[in-house]
Order: sequence, then structure tokens, then C-alpha cells
Amino acid sequence: MFVLELTYTAPVERVDALMGEHIAWLDEQYAAGVFIASGRKSPRDGGVILAVGEDRATVEKVAAADPFAEHGVCAYRITEFIATRTAPGLAPYRQRLP
Repeated sequence: MFVLELTYTAPVERVDALMGEHIAWLDEQYAAGVFIASGRKSPRDGGVILAVGEDRATVEKVAAADPFAEHGVCAYRITEFIATRTAPGLAPYRQRLP
């Protein structure tokens, strides 16, 4: 599992101008089963996405396709972790330690 932390690198007005494209990209990733949660950070200086993927390279490729990343208005920090415990609704995403 992966935590994708977005930090805006441009004024919020530039971010907002791309918001429709970003939301369409989010919708595609939810439909593909890659994203399971997302939202704005508070204060509003970026966002956070919880993602699942086969490997880091695949998740990095997905993040690079975000219109925010393509237009240079955010930077991504990607953290991989092993979700050994989850809420019951996230049980399908539980993992075992190697």
C-alpha cells in the first residue's frame, strides 16, 4: 500500500485551474481500483491519496500522470507501507509481512 502526499509548488489559483482535470484523473484511478481514499490537506497546501499497487514503479507512473504533476503545480512524496491491520471495510487490502 502507498501513501501519496502532494505538496503544491505553485499558487492555489494555478492548482484550481487544473482541478477539473485532476478530479477526472482521480476518478479514473478509483475506477481502476488503484485509489481507495483521497482528500485535501488542512491547511490547504496539498493533498493525500491512499493507493494500492503491485509495486512502487507502477504507483510512481500513476502519480506522474496526474495533471497536477504534468503541469508542475505539485510535488509527490510516495511512502510504501505494509498494511498488516485495517478497519473491517479495508480487509481486502490487508497484507502479510514478508
